[in-house]
Amino acid sequence: MAEEIRVKELKTVFSPEQIAVRVRELAVEIDALYGQEPLVAVCVLKGGFIFFSDLVRTLHNHNMELDFVRLSSYGKNSSSSRHVIFNKDVEVDIRGKHVLIVEDVVDSGYSMRFLLDQFAARQARSLRLAALVDKHERRQADVKVDFAGFRLNKGFIVGYGLDYAEHYRMLPGVCEIIPE
Repeated sequence: MAEEIRVKELKTVFSPEQIAVRVRELAVEIDALYGQEPLVAVCVLKGGFIFFSDLVRTLHNHNMELDFVRLSSYGKNSSSSRHVIFNKDVEVDIRGKHVLIVEDVVDSGYSMRFLLDQFAARQARSLRLAALVDKHERRQADVKVDFAGFRLNKGFIVGYGLDYAEHYRMLPGVCEIIPE
């Protein structure tokens, strides 16, 4: 049975304005690294789609391909099961290409460790990870976030693509769930 959280309040952690500024800053960093080198930007669905959309539209790389993967490890729970399911794979051949994985939040690190290992086995030229939130509260797998929007030590967050049991993704900012 899934653990259920009863929500008392949603407390803003990162406002839409803070996120917009940080996305532009990350785009400058990413553009400085890749320039016009061919790049495959891979969105991790579902949570990464809003961040991904804003980020890739801000980048100036005209040699960029976009693709999507879907992984799941949380289901309707608030913590990772450590069992990663690969629901959708990339369609682009990443062999010999720079790959930028774009994720909503890196928490335990299991999903990203799984994906990085998968892509490394396919001989990507380079692999880097951009995450809206680099959260260390429950980090258990060795994962480096190369482009972190925000660092957060703890808190159960939703909004701007992040969800709890498929709810709250549409919030324009990132909020912490304060349970009853």
